[in-house]
Amino acid sequence: MIMINILHIGIDDTDSPDGMCTTYLASQIINEFEKNGIELVDYPRLIRLNPFARFKTRGNGGVSFRIKNDDKANLAKEIVLDEVEKLSMFDCDNTNPGVIFYDGEITKEMENYAFRAIYEFITIEEAEEFGKSVGCQIHKFKKGRGIIGSIAAISLPLDDYTFELLAYRASENYGTKRQIDYDSVYLMDKETFPDTFENIDYSEEYIAIEPKTPCPVLYGIRSNNVEALEVAKSIVKVAEPIVDWCIFKTNQHTDMHIQKAESISEMKKFGCYEVVGEVKNKPTIIDGGHMFFYIKDESGEIECGAYEPTKNFRKTVSYLMPGDVIKVFGGIGEQNTFNIEKFQVIKLNDIEYQNPICECGKRMTSAGKNKGFKCKKCGNKIASDEKVPIKINRFLKNAQFYETPVSARRHLSKPICRM
Repeated sequence: MIMINILHIGIDDTDSPDGMCTTYLASQIINEFEKNGIELVDYPRLIRLNPFARFKTRGNGGVSFRIKNDDKANLAKEIVLDEVEKLSMFDCDNTNPGVIFYDGEITKEMENYAFRAIYEFITIEEAEEFGKSVGCQIHKFKKGRGIIGSIAAISLPLDDYTFELLAYRASENYGTKRQIDYDSVYLMDKETFPDTFENIDYSEEYIAIEPKTPCPVLYGIRSNNVEALEVAKSIVKVAEPIVDWCIFKTNQHTDMHIQKAESISEMKKFGCYEVVGEVKNKPTIIDGGHMFFYIKDESGEIECGAYEPTKNFRKTVSYLMPGDVIKVFGGIGEQNTFNIEKFQVIKLNDIEYQNPICECGKRMTSAGKNKGFKCKKCGNKIASDEKVPIKINRFLKNAQFYETPVSARRHLSKPICRM
C-alpha cells in the first residue's frame, strides 16, 4: 500500500454576523487550487464545535481540507493565506481568523484536542501552545482566535458524518431576499427524504435550506450521501445566479457534542449531555413563552427548558408528568438551565391516585385529615385515607423520541430520522 504524505489545512473565524462564510472562503481556495493543478484528498470538511462557545462565529464551524504534500504545497499555502487576507471580515471586532498547516499523521493527542473543542472551551493561548507542540504551522490574523477551531477541524475523527451542499450567491445579491422557488424545495424534499433531511419545517412552513443572514450562501442541503445531494440540486430552482457550489463532509447532525452523563450532578455549565432523570414537577410556561420543569436523580436535580423558538415542541413537553422517567439530550446554558434538544421516554408514570368512588357512583371527598372519605351525595363514609390507583392513558409513548422542530435545531443535533 502506497502511503501519501498529506498536508492538512485548517481555517476558522473569518466571518461575522454581517456577512461572509468560512465555507465560501474555502470554496474560493479550492477553485484557486484547481486552477493550479492542486487536488484535494477527499471532500473538504465542515466541523462544528461547542455550541456554547462565547466568541463563536454564527455556527461555530471551522473548515479543513487535505492535499498531497508535494512540490505544490508551498503554493497551496500562499493561496490559502492570500484568500483569507482578501475575504475575511476584518472590520468586525469578533472576527479573528486563524490558519493551520500540518504535515503528518493525525495523532490521538490531536483527536482528543478536537473533542475538547466540542465539549469545552479552549483559549487562544492553549491552542497555540498545543499547535506548536504537535508541529502545526500557525498563522494568526488579529487575535487569531480561529486557530482554536482550525486545529480541531483538521484533527477530528469522523466515524459518523453527513454531507452538506452549499450553493453561493453573486456578491451583488448579498443582503437581498433569496430568490428560491419554494415549491421546488417541497418537491425536492418529497423526492429525496430521508436521504436528505432538515429541508423544511412543515409545522411552521419554514424553508430550512434558506439562510436568514446576509452571507454568501444561497441555500444549503444536508444529506447522508453525496448522490442524494446531486439529485436535490437538480430539483431546486432559483431565480438568481449560482456563482459556485461545494459539498462538505461534516459532523453536523451526529450528536457529536453530546456526552453521556451517569448522573445529573456530574454535568457542567456549557457542556452538552444525555442524562436520565425523573420528572419532578408539571412543566409550566412563563411570560415570553418559555417552558420549564425539573428532572431529578439520586445525585440532585436540574431545571430543563423548552424555549419559545421550539414552538410546538413545548406542547409535547407539556404532556410530561411527575414520575415520568426520561432521557434528555441538550446543553447547559448561562443560567444553568438544561436546554432540551430532544428527549426519549424511558418509563411513563401511567398511574394516577384518585379519591375512591362511592357505592352510589359519586367520587368521594376527604372527610378531613386522617378521617377517611365521605360522599356528598349519599352521606356514606369510609375510614381509609388511601387513594385508589387508576391506570390512565398518556399522549406520550414509552421508548419514543421527541425532538425540537427543524427551525429550532442546532447544527450538531442528530434528528430522529438519523437515529
